[in-house]
Amino acid sequence: LFQKKRNVIKSRNYLKILATMTIKRYATLAAASLACISSTNAFSGPPSLLTFLVQSTSHKTTNTLVGNSPYSTSLFSTPPERNDDTSPPPPPLSTVVSRVAVAGATGRTGKFVVQSLLSQKVPVLALVRDPSKASTVLDDPTDELLTIRKTDLGSRNDVLAALDENQCDAAIWCATGFSDAPDQSIWTKLQALFGLAVTPKGTIDAVGLPALAEGLKSTPKRVLDGKSLPKIVMLSSAGVTRPSWSEEKKLALEGCAGIPIVRLNPFGILDVKRESEETLRTCGVDYTIFRPCGLNDSWPSNQRPIFSQGDIAVGRINRKDVAQILVSILSAPDATGKTFEAITIANSDGYYPPASSLNTALGRLESDSINGGKGPSEEVVRATYALMQQLLPGEKQSANELAMGQTYEQLDKGEEGRLGKKGEEKVEQAGLAPSS
Repeated sequence: LFQKKRNVIKSRNYLKILATMTIKRYATLAAASLACISSTNAFSGPPSLLTFLVQSTSHKTTNTLVGNSPYSTSLFSTPPERNDDTSPPPPPLSTVVSRVAVAGATGRTGKFVVQSLLSQKVPVLALVRDPSKASTVLDDPTDELLTIRKTDLGSRNDVLAALDENQCDAAIWCATGFSDAPDQSIWTKLQALFGLAVTPKGTIDAVGLPALAEGLKSTPKRVLDGKSLPKIVMLSSAGVTRPSWSEEKKLALEGCAGIPIVRLNPFGILDVKRESEETLRTCGVDYTIFRPCGLNDSWPSNQRPIFSQGDIAVGRINRKDVAQILVSILSAPDATGKTFEAITIANSDGYYPPASSLNTALGRLESDSINGGKGPSEEVVRATYALMQQLLPGEKQSANELAMGQTYEQLDKGEEGRLGKKGEEKVEQAGLAPSS
């Protein structure tokens, strides 16, 4: 009897301990979940999105309360000690690429790409429409590492000949970019931004981009530390998929689907750019597609980029930072086969300097091949959107309220943009019509 009574006492004590541990575990989980929700003021999705937000920050932990739970995250445990990075620095770019063809080398982004490559002692083939412009736009057109070739990007044969003559093993497509020239209409600027030098042959994206891929297909595979490097880096644009979204998705993600260029999508230019991306993905060469948000020369440069996927980012980025990212991708295996956007956040008193390397950030991005070739899941896209909306410029943080030609600062002050109110933009006064 004594032994039985002793066993009963032990069992009761065990149950008390177990109950206490269980209460602590779920109390911790509930508190962390509430913290996650309250810290994301734009979050309004289903519970499954909360699971994504929690799991996306997960790491290995030795916390005994949470153990091997799928909710094991830094929200509930002490982060592991950081190990000093003793890996050797990445090799110089000039040792991993022999010559880079730059399409659109005299453009407002392309010239910075050329400048960055030459500063790293990388030979450059500048594919330009007007060689005389190159002599005035490029920093040092006489640089011995620079070859300037007049090239019609709307001609497959011309592009192939240029690559064959100069033995390039990689290319950066940046035949895009706004121009602030006062004699250019908005339509001309939009053509420049999306690479739409429209001719009877079709767009330069539809002809020149596949030609670059064809010309590089037979070159040796680019590899670093056993991983594939991209042969083609494409400068695209944020917003290219949004016109094709369902009405439900446009409404749910109105903060990025309702911005002026997406809302108006003049002459379907965004659709053409999206089709060019799709063509590149099926060309059979290693690639990276980079979609920067609003290009703004007044926005500070040398800022920290914030990468996202799913075509949900809205914000600003300086062309110099765009060029630096394009060049850095050439030596980043973790960027191969991926499509992503970027904005930059202004450096506040040095607290947010740009990272010394993009490899860590790029390594966290998903490959285009996941989810049956559809990229990140819809849950991931919508959760990312909720977070990215908090990084919008201005005080109102409401990009969908902007009219075409209106800045975030004007929106905050209640001022009209240069083309009038939203929905009443006088686009005809700016020459928004196809050029002949």
